[in-house]
Amino acid sequence: MRASPKKLPEKTSPFEIRAHLARHEAPMNTTARLRRATLAVAAILFPLAALANSVPPPAIFCCDPAVLSNARARANDPAFRPAYDRVLREADKALALKPLSVIDKKLTADSGDKHDYLSLAPYWWPDPAKPDGLPYIRRDGQVNPESKRDNDALKFVRICNAVKTLGLAYYLTGRETYAEKAAMLTRVWFLDEATRMNPNLNHAQGIRGRNSGRGAGVLEGRHITALTDGLALIAASSAWPAEKQTAMRAWLESYHTWLTTSKIGLAEAAANNNHGTWYAVQAAHLELALGKTAVARRRVEKQLPHYIATQIEPDGRQPHELARTNSLHYSIFNLEPLFELAQLGERAGYTGGWTHTTKDGRSLRAALAYVAPYLDPAKPWPKKDITPGKTARILPLLRAYLARQDDAQFKALYETYSVSTPDLAKERWHLLLPPLPR
Repeated sequence: MRASPKKLPEKTSPFEIRAHLARHEAPMNTTARLRRATLAVAAILFPLAALANSVPPPAIFCCDPAVLSNARARANDPAFRPAYDRVLREADKALALKPLSVIDKKLTADSGDKHDYLSLAPYWWPDPAKPDGLPYIRRDGQVNPESKRDNDALKFVRICNAVKTLGLAYYLTGRETYAEKAAMLTRVWFLDEATRMNPNLNHAQGIRGRNSGRGAGVLEGRHITALTDGLALIAASSAWPAEKQTAMRAWLESYHTWLTTSKIGLAEAAANNNHGTWYAVQAAHLELALGKTAVARRRVEKQLPHYIATQIEPDGRQPHELARTNSLHYSIFNLEPLFELAQLGERAGYTGGWTHTTKDGRSLRAALAYVAPYLDPAKPWPKKDITPGKTARILPLLRAYLARQDDAQFKALYETYSVSTPDLAKERWHLLLPPLPR
């Protein structure tokens, strides 16, 4: 007698279903066996199709919502499955994350209010020539471990990223457990009176002996874009009811006002390196999420051409980033928000960012063409780079560009290094970026 077959996991692929049936089913003719396998596959796929058809595309801005909807509908497609599975694994880990709050830290900002976000500048160290080490001095690219202890920076990143991951998992599967966790983490950090963060970054990246916060600290707020997209992904869940959505919108409105009117916020807006670019992304993303589409469009239409003209040389070099001790990392770290600005512009109705070119040839394409050849591990980066940059981050930039512009050079690079890069198929951007034109 055959043993009773074990219950299959709900993420089982059609191919695994057929193999399972072949092992456990009683002898039957070919027609009956095929009919049974087909019904089993349908039991897995039809609920996914129904889910895809019943939920409208989410109001997210990290990608085209239709692209994510397509990825969900094709969850068992080999092109999407590795990334899909990785999102679910990461979401399952996030379910174990304890609630975090700004009031957990022992340190208190100079305001005296525990609810104020506090962090320390990572590249500033005690001055060995001073008995008390004050004021701190800068060592670019060298992270002071003190900046990673007992403050809000890492916790904020964890919360924002967890909410986005949980939101993605909820949207892909419909499992309420993910939405419930995302909502709980958000309530504790942003909404509950006893634990909420005040909507400002007045005390971000302070430098001991110099200041308690500065414009550069606004960079840490860029992770709010992950959170807002994550919350949009759980908007249909009963775990995130209308009153909580309204309360979160009020918090984001207050933060956006601070970001665009405060002395510290405006100081960051004026930065002409990656800090300014990430500021523009943060502001435009919030404006889109808050329904201020015309404001977002004006921002991108003004700032993206300005950054292309002032941050990128005709040969694609980014001088502000090349001056850093981790110059490859920072060259990519500025390209990422430049591309994100172009994508946000599309969502606001401005499509010219991808092809905008100055009279002397400065463009997003030029900047990408400068760094892309260094995907080749045999090609050494010619500038200072005390911590080698992760060149795999160039691949989603190539993919994003190729989805909009035909480019033989970039296509060849993408096809070559997307095959040779380990575990690339598991990267979640496969769910978020448009497929390459055939």
